[in-house]
Amino acid sequence: MLRFLCDERRPDGRLTRREWLRVGGLGTLLALAGRSNAKPQATRARARSVLLVFTGGGVSHIDTFDMKPDAPEDIRGEFQSSSTSVPGTRCCEHLPRLARQAHQYAVVRSVSHDDVDHGSASYLALTGQFHLRKSSNPPVRPTDFPTYGAILRRVRPSGDFPYTAVHLNGPLLTPREAGPGQYGGFLGRGNEPLIIGDVTDGATMPGLEPQPDLPSVRVDGRRSLLQSINRQASAWQSDPNLLEREQLYRRAFAFLDSPRYAQAFDLSREPANVRERYGANRSGQACLLARRLVEIGVPWVTVFWNHMIRGQDMTPTPEDEYGWDTHNDIFPSLKDHLLPRLDRSLSALLDDLAQRGLLETTLVVCMGEFGRAPRVALEPGFAGEIPGRKHWAGAYSVLLAGAGVRGGRIVGASDRIGAYPTTRPYSPCDLAATMFDALGVDPAGHYHDLADRPYAISPGQAIGELWS
Repeated sequence: MLRFLCDERRPDGRLTRREWLRVGGLGTLLALAGRSNAKPQATRARARSVLLVFTGGGVSHIDTFDMKPDAPEDIRGEFQSSSTSVPGTRCCEHLPRLARQAHQYAVVRSVSHDDVDHGSASYLALTGQFHLRKSSNPPVRPTDFPTYGAILRRVRPSGDFPYTAVHLNGPLLTPREAGPGQYGGFLGRGNEPLIIGDVTDGATMPGLEPQPDLPSVRVDGRRSLLQSINRQASAWQSDPNLLEREQLYRRAFAFLDSPRYAQAFDLSREPANVRERYGANRSGQACLLARRLVEIGVPWVTVFWNHMIRGQDMTPTPEDEYGWDTHNDIFPSLKDHLLPRLDRSLSALLDDLAQRGLLETTLVVCMGEFGRAPRVALEPGFAGEIPGRKHWAGAYSVLLAGAGVRGGRIVGASDRIGAYPTTRPYSPCDLAATMFDALGVDPAGHYHDLADRPYAISPGQAIGELWS
């Protein structure tokens, strides 16, 4: 059984004595006590933004980027592998656009952990921390660890945009309710990302567009009145609810003051042919909006490529409801629905970023919470009459591009049936460290909660092979 550094936590989530010793011993503890507001040490920034495309539900690595053509039929599945733009590297035949772009991205094939249910595994993927209820679908709680964008706002808030992080096509349902790991957690609502749902409905930012019958002088008057009321609140400095509300108000006024911010969310400003390239669906349009947000300097953007982890056995139509949790009917689901949409939207995003010169300063990460099992089998208790693959976290693949990542690179390997790594395993903690490191934030540094208690930004280590 693999042991992961992420497990070194007390039940309340704070650092254990063992972890304190690991990060520097008693001297570090005394130093932190003397400078409780210390910022994490900066590292060399490779990226201005991180763009995380989260494919919730469990993408089958064996049927996408780590195919096993020489394995038995009940392992390799129905799909054929296809050549790519990188000699010797192959991927699924149903990803032709991404095959032509293989020189632009790297694939890590040795990601591994031991949490095998969607809610807690998504929490791990979106916070870099194991949930106390491993392999379960826990509810959202205020004591949860914060999502990455909330941590980034705590250590390095954006000076160019009202929000340091934005989540698109959210919240992610795991499977019927919004799962933990997407919010501010114990950092509070004032630090959590802006969450935008269906970006195809024409009302991406309802209520924050300047009203023609509300001139700026009246907006200023209302803001002054609100500030006067707030100054009278005797508990202002000690009430976290008041502080959070004030932060939310400030961001809303920022949108009203600057049409540039609201315009960034207006997809009607994009040419029709560009919107078509991404795909006329929630997944594709969310990827397009992510590019627009990166373009104006939002430091962290998460796209929930599918807003439901399941779907094909719960709400098979419309297609936007499809998730990657393909227990049964895996091959028609992938071939007819999931892979063509991913191929289209992700390839358009990479091309668009490259053509605009943004890929050099944007780390793009495409990942889910785990992969699918090596063996194809019909799973009782799930809809469908054609076999599929069950949850599998022993080995799966993650795609990364931009910010100097060496395109065409395969990092790590899984065994002959795609069950476990045969090279160094990387955990979601390491992926978290890699993303923060790319932004120039030392993953070994610390952030502080609202009570000024320190927490490690990430217990993992950046995957240096992506750049070496």
